[in-house]
Amino acid sequence: MSKSIALPEPAKTGSMSLEEALSLRRSRRDLAPGPVTLQQVSQILWAAQGITAKGKYRTAPSAGALYPIEIYLAAENVDALEPGLYHYTPQGHSLTLHAKGSLANKIAQAALGQGSLTRASATVIITAVMERTSKKYGERTDRYVAEEVGAIAQNIYLQVESLGLATVLIGAFSDDEVQDAIGISETPLAIMPVGRRAE
Repeated sequence: MSKSIALPEPAKTGSMSLEEALSLRRSRRDLAPGPVTLQQVSQILWAAQGITAKGKYRTAPSAGALYPIEIYLAAENVDALEPGLYHYTPQGHSLTLHAKGSLANKIAQAALGQGSLTRASATVIITAVMERTSKKYGERTDRYVAEEVGAIAQNIYLQVESLGLATVLIGAFSDDEVQDAIGISETPLAIMPVGRRAE
């Protein structure tokens, strides 16, 4: 079993207000070369699914607090992380190595060749275990999970903005090809490449 990698403690206060982050938020596809730090990765993953209270509640809402979402990080150029696919565990705020090596080209191919995915320092892949929600909510599952993914994506956008980095929400991809590229069985729902701004 892969060793757990503890992430730096995320900051709970910052230099940019929520209002400023909202006013500046943009989809930025042009990413510049260069690394992102483990602290930045930690902050982004915490914004996506971090634990906020009572050992359970998270930064994004979830219908019935069932949390069907899983977060993966494809690291390409992250300080202190070897290239590979990592799974984020909110409890304990840590990463587990899922597969070694660069996955940028495979992920980009699965996403219709979108160039931002080959230039990203790291890519956040949002997946869902639909059964966690469907066992309680049945036919409303798709709606509730989509709402949750939207909240997570906006959290990532705002956190990336406050860090001075760039991202874009990608939904154009082949589910089967993403599953094959990263070796998972969950349903892939969104991909967000992250990197330095090209300005």
